[in-house]
Amino acid sequence: MRESASTASSVASTPSGEPRLNRRQAAKVRTRQKVLDAARNLFAERGYEPATIRDIAKGAGMSTGAVFANFQDKAELFEAVLTEDMAGLAETMQKGAGDGSTRDRLVNALSAGYHGSIDQLPLFQAIVARSWFQPVAAETRQRAATRSLTDVIAGILRQGVAAGELNQDADVPLLTELTWDAYLSNYRRAAYDGWTVDQLARHIGRQVDTLLAGVATK
Repeated sequence: MRESASTASSVASTPSGEPRLNRRQAAKVRTRQKVLDAARNLFAERGYEPATIRDIAKGAGMSTGAVFANFQDKAELFEAVLTEDMAGLAETMQKGAGDGSTRDRLVNALSAGYHGSIDQLPLFQAIVARSWFQPVAAETRQRAATRSLTDVIAGILRQGVAAGELNQDADVPLLTELTWDAYLSNYRRAAYDGWTVDQLARHIGRQVDTLLAGVATK
């Protein structure tokens, strides 16, 4: 029995072996991405609360119904934006780490993070603000979304231990947590004190020096 053209197209594969989307599926993917892009722009410009579904739909050039066809509510949409953006920022930090000492690689990675995100300051404010008031399940998902960033920090620290630059008994999970908390808290200085990326980079450098002072072998 012959397959219909639509059935065949839905199961066809790309050269990489991944299923090729049919027209309907491809259109749904494009619509979802348009909604994500519009939401990202508004969250980055206004933060979480002021960005409405109506405005997000307008920015995407579609109806609110089309938004709700892809996302249950604004919270789910925010989490989707967060997950996508944190993965990209983690890649930026990883590439920015470069070579050198553990201290230099850590500061370089965190500085690259500031360079790659300072234009989305309201988004980071929203991340911090929502972490205090969201349900436990949402907090768990948010931590999972930011884990790619903390993994970059932890990886650099573990390499420092392996290279003998940090004590073998250094508490890498605790150092990672403290470094991440310092990194994230500095966005407040950009938001309320007008700090530039260079100021943030210098400050995180001093914070890293303090954190590593107790575990450095030299």
